[in-house]
Amino acid sequence: MARRPAKAGGTIVRSGGVALGEAVFRSLCEALQAGSYRAGDRLREEEVAQRLKVSRTPVREALGRLAARGFVEPAAGRGLIVRNLDISEVLELYAMREIMEGAAARLAAEHASATEIEALGDIEQAFVEASATDAAEMARLNRAFHEAICRAARNRYLDNASRELQDWIALLGPTTFTVAGRPSTSHDEHQTIIEAIAARDGDKAEQLARAHIREALRCRLKLLQKQ
Repeated sequence: MARRPAKAGGTIVRSGGVALGEAVFRSLCEALQAGSYRAGDRLREEEVAQRLKVSRTPVREALGRLAARGFVEPAAGRGLIVRNLDISEVLELYAMREIMEGAAARLAAEHASATEIEALGDIEQAFVEASATDAAEMARLNRAFHEAICRAARNRYLDNASRELQDWIALLGPTTFTVAGRPSTSHDEHQTIIEAIAARDGDKAEQLARAHIREALRCRLKLLQKQ
C-alpha cells in the first residue's frame, strides 16, 4: 500500500518569467530531492494543486513530465506513485554516476579557480560540523559539494546531466550517511578529492572521485539489503 506523502512545498513563486507548469515541475523535483516524497508515495493532482495553491492544469502538466521521465507511474486507483527503483536500475545509476563524477573531478582540476577550491573546503568543513547529528544535513551538504565540483568543471552539458542524475538518486530513499562509519570515510574521500583538484592532478582527482562513488554504492547496497 502506498504511504501517505509528507506535505511538501508551498505557494508557487515564479520569477524571471518562468511558466507556471515549469514552476510546479521544479517544485516537485525539489520535493523529491529533499525527501519530502519517497518511493511509493502517492501524488494526486488535486492534492498537489491545493498544496501549491495553483490550478490543476499546471499540476497535470508537471506530473506528465515526471511520468515521461520515469519518476512516477500510475497507481492502483487514482493518481500516480513515486517509483521504486529495482536493483539493476540502482547499479546502472551508480555506474553512470561514477563516470560523471570522475569526469567532473578531472575537469575541475583543470578549470577550478582558487576561490572555487576554497569554497569546496568550506562546504566540507560544514559537512564535518554536521556529521555527528544530522544525516539529512550531511546529505544536503554532500549534494552541494558535488554540485560545486561540477560547476568548477566548466561544462554545461555535464552539469545538466548531473542535475538529472541527482533527481534519480532522490528516489533511492534514506541517505547512505545513515550507514555506520560512512560520514567519516566520506569526509576523508572528499578531502583527498579537494587536494587532488588543488594540485591540478586530473588523473588522481578522477580516480579518487570514482572510488568515492563506488564506496557510496557499497553503502547503498547495505541499506537496500535491510529493506
